[in-house]
This record gives sequence, structure tokens and C-alpha cells, in this order.
Amino acid sequence: MKKRLENLLRTALDRLHAAGDIPAEAQVPIIVERTRDPAHGDFAANAAMLLAKPARSNPRQLAEKICSALPDDPAVVRTEIAGPGFINFFIDPAALYRIIAEIHAQGPGFGRSKIGAGQRVQVEFVSANPTGPLHVGHGRGAAYGAVVADLLEAAGFDVHREYYVNDAGRQMDILAASVWLRYLENCGEVLPFPANAYRGEYVRDVAADLHRAQGERYRISSDDVLAGLPPDEPQGGDKEDYIDAVVRKAKDTLGPERYREVFAAGLDSILDDIRDDLGEFGTHYQEWFSERSLTETGAVERGLQKLKDSGYVYEKDGAQWFASTRLGDEKDRVLVRENGQTTYFASDVAYHLNKLERGFDRIVNIWGADHHGYIPRVKAAIQALGGDADKLEVLLVQFAVLYRGEERVQMSTRSGEFVTLRQLRNEVGKDAARFFYVMRKSDQHMDFDLKLATSRTNENPVYYVQYAHARVCSVFRQLDEKGWARNLGRGMEQLERLNEAHELALVGTLSRYPEVVEQAALQYAPHHLVHYLRELAAEFHGYYNSCQFLVEDGNLRDARLNLIDAVRQIIANGLGLLGVSAPETM
Repeated sequence: MKKRLENLLRTALDRLHAAGDIPAEAQVPIIVERTRDPAHGDFAANAAMLLAKPARSNPRQLAEKICSALPDDPAVVRTEIAGPGFINFFIDPAALYRIIAEIHAQGPGFGRSKIGAGQRVQVEFVSANPTGPLHVGHGRGAAYGAVVADLLEAAGFDVHREYYVNDAGRQMDILAASVWLRYLENCGEVLPFPANAYRGEYVRDVAADLHRAQGERYRISSDDVLAGLPPDEPQGGDKEDYIDAVVRKAKDTLGPERYREVFAAGLDSILDDIRDDLGEFGTHYQEWFSERSLTETGAVERGLQKLKDSGYVYEKDGAQWFASTRLGDEKDRVLVRENGQTTYFASDVAYHLNKLERGFDRIVNIWGADHHGYIPRVKAAIQALGGDADKLEVLLVQFAVLYRGEERVQMSTRSGEFVTLRQLRNEVGKDAARFFYVMRKSDQHMDFDLKLATSRTNENPVYYVQYAHARVCSVFRQLDEKGWARNLGRGMEQLERLNEAHELALVGTLSRYPEVVEQAALQYAPHHLVHYLRELAAEFHGYYNSCQFLVEDGNLRDARLNLIDAVRQIIANGLGLLGVSAPETM
């Protein structure tokens, strides 16, 4: 209906331009919004107020001209001019009832659109270092990214979901060294475990598997391992220097081939666990992009060369720097250290060059909120590479904080003291976890209430919405028990019998669903859909408690059943976009 009214207004303005009542250069966007107060009609437009200044006209007088130029439409009962020049539209309820027929006709496809047709969008999300299992903080990024991708797809975009695997660099070397030291313990060697190594039980598991598969292939005596190492933190040393020395010892004593094998044992085991975990969470990707491939294919060197060719690289103190301050960053960034090693940022440059070369119309990066400082440098790099920095949209996600009672649970991957996403899923279920994760704006702080998420009460929002779907299904089971026909999709001419306040409210809310999906997709805001579903469920529960559906009057019964089945369909569609099930019984 909004688009229909926008077309009516566009025609009216075209007529006024053609007649010379509005100067040709006076052009404004046509915006139609739903009214908050039914006394002001169903929809309102502010076109006259926006046009008043460029048209050099009084807004109320201009609104009168626009109303006079509106084409006749049987759906519009009347228009009124309110306030400084709002045009309020009052819609024939019969026209609004058509939404029920459309929902029945389109079924699972209702609410989908082609607004993004022809546009390719890459959504990169989670991309957690494969140094340990995913924890509950990563879960929020997983749920948010998956729903954003599904919403964009529902809006017609061609979506490519991607996980950037950080399988190179210092943290992965620390993981490999941690696995090797635990492996040596399995061989009977007695060694102090570094303060800054990865300490989780999963490291012991990987090491035990490695020992069972390879025997003592990677065994080095503890004396040889410890020889020449600096003191660790408990002995007054620097824990960072110590773990770096352990990594060098692993590389030197094992040699390239055996070190690669230990490295791969840790990476492959944890990455397989992450894949399985995300799959069980309903999060899937078209591509798992390896950071190491950027170095192996020469992409990092090529990216650096492009920056040099564009004049944005200079040398200082033996290092190579990207002059990102010239493009809006707060300080310049190191690309190649004085020891010749490229930085993480150099890989980021190469990765985003790769994204540009794949021809995406939009690049959506979903990062943890602690990465907000990376945005200006990455946008600067894209610009220096000759790309359009506006193609990049970075969405920040605050980690969810889990509480057990009054005690906050720590989630440090290095220390091993964390609650995994798998543990959370096992405790509260996939549905509750995904629903709770996207209830708020992604950049807002979130405390995860375990007790609420597992409760079977109306205070639990996911239960409340799912229960509305199950209640509709229960009505139809009762209908079948009575032996009455369902007559869904028929008897639509009887919908004017739906004149109760709850019924009119439901019809209006149902008609908003496509707008909500489009808004949630274009604004990367799944919480809009969550709020909508909670509102729809509340209206249905109120209707359920106040009206009888299985009445003797067949026409009224069919009208009400068609209405509540439309509610069921919209709840199922919306929950589906959130990756949440729509149960028929609860």
C-alpha cells in the first residue's frame, strides 16, 4: 500500500509540474509513512512540506493542490490535510484485507523482494582466529552475520558468505608451540608450560591425538627444549619474549617439515571444530578464505606494490609505512617491519584488494567492537588501491556477556577459561541463542540471561513468539477434530466480517511485514524483525484470548481462520529469517 500511495503522489506531482503549478526544478523524494494514531488516517506524506521552499509556496496550500491532483483510487477513502501540511490517507479496510490473500498466495515467499536484484554482496563474519573453540562472544557475531546475510538475500541481493581464516602469524605459531609442548608431555617429557601459551583442554586433546597418530616423531628431550630459553614470567622474565623463544625453538629443532605437521594438527583440528560448531548453529558459508593463501599466491606482495605505485608507501627506521593519514586515518601504519616481516595489516590490504577484484558491489565486514580502530585504515587502503571506499560497510558487534548468577564468566581463549558456543547451545538451544543474540542492535552491550532463555514463560521472547505459531496450529488441529473444512485461501470475500479491534490491528501489522524485512536488510538491523515478531505475537495472543475462532457461523469462521493462518505464515517466515524454528506444538 505504501508503494501504491507513493505512485499516486508521484502522478499528482507530475501533473502539477506539467501544469506549471510547481517549478520544474522543485523536486523532492516522495516518502509515505504509517501513522501512529488511527485518528490521523492510515498513512501520511510530508511532500508538501518538503516542496514548500523550492516551490516558493505555503505548505498547506501546496498540500491542497497535491490532493486535488491525486488520481482516483478505490483503496483511498479520503485524504485530510493536517498540521503544517501533512497529507493523511484513510484506506478502505477492504483494500487492507487483500494482504491476507497475498500471504496465502505467496506463502514462504511473502515478504521477499527484488530491491537488491543485480547487486552482489560479500558478508564476512565471525572470522575468529582458529586458536581455540568458539565462545559465547563469537556466537553473537555468528548469529548477527548469518541473519544479516539471510535478510539481504530475502531483499534480492546475491549474497556471498565468507569466513576469513587467520591461519598465519604469531598467534598460530603460539598455538603450534602449545600443541607441541603438550605432545612432549604425552611422550613423558617434563616441561614448564609457558604463561602465555594456549592452556585450554582442547590443546591437550589435539596433542594426545597427534601422539597416538605419530608416536614419537616430534619428540625432543626436555633439556634440548629448555636450552637457551630466557626466563618466563614466573621467574621474572617477559612472557611475550619467552613464548616467542619457544616458537623459535620449535621451528629450529623440528625443522620445516615436522613443524608444518604440528602446525597443521592444531589448525585442522580446531578449524574442523569451528566448522561443525557453526554448522550446528545454523551458520554456513560459501567460502572459507585462507590468510596463508595471500602470501603463497603473492597477493600480499602485489597489494604492497599497488600501494607503492600509488605513492602511499614510504620508508622510516628500516620499516615500510602506509601513509594512511593522508586518507583520513589518525596515524600511519606499518606494512613491513624492520626485520622484513609483513604485518597483519599488510594481509588486510591484500585481502581487501582480493575482495575488490572479485567485483562485489558491497563489502560487508562484521567485526568485534574492539576492532573499531581498524575501519579508517582499511577504508584508506581501499582508496589507495584505487577502489571505492564507500563500498565497504563495517558493522561492529559487541561481545555478549554471560552471567551465572551474579558471577561474570571469563572468556579468555589463551587461559582456557571460557564457555564455548557449543556449551551455550546445549544449555539453551539453538533457537533461544540465535533469537537472543539479535534482539538488540549489534553495537549495543548485551548481557545473556541464561535463566530467561530457558524458561517456558511469556517473559521469554523466543518462547512467546514460537508459542503464537504453535497456538495457531493447535486451532487447526481442533478444527480437524471437529471434522470441519479448512477453507484456507477461499472465502476471502468474507474478510470484511473482520471488524473487531484485534482483527483490524492484526491486518495492519501483517501488512507491515515486507517493509520490516526490507528495512532490516538495508539497515543491517535484524532487531527490527525481532521487535516486529514480538509485536505480532502479542497482538495474536490478545486476539486468541478475546475471540472464538471455531464459531458456528461458517463465513465468520473461515474469515478468522484465514486471518490467523496468515499470522502463522508470517511468524514462520520471520523466524526462518532469524534461523529459528517455528514449532507446531509446545
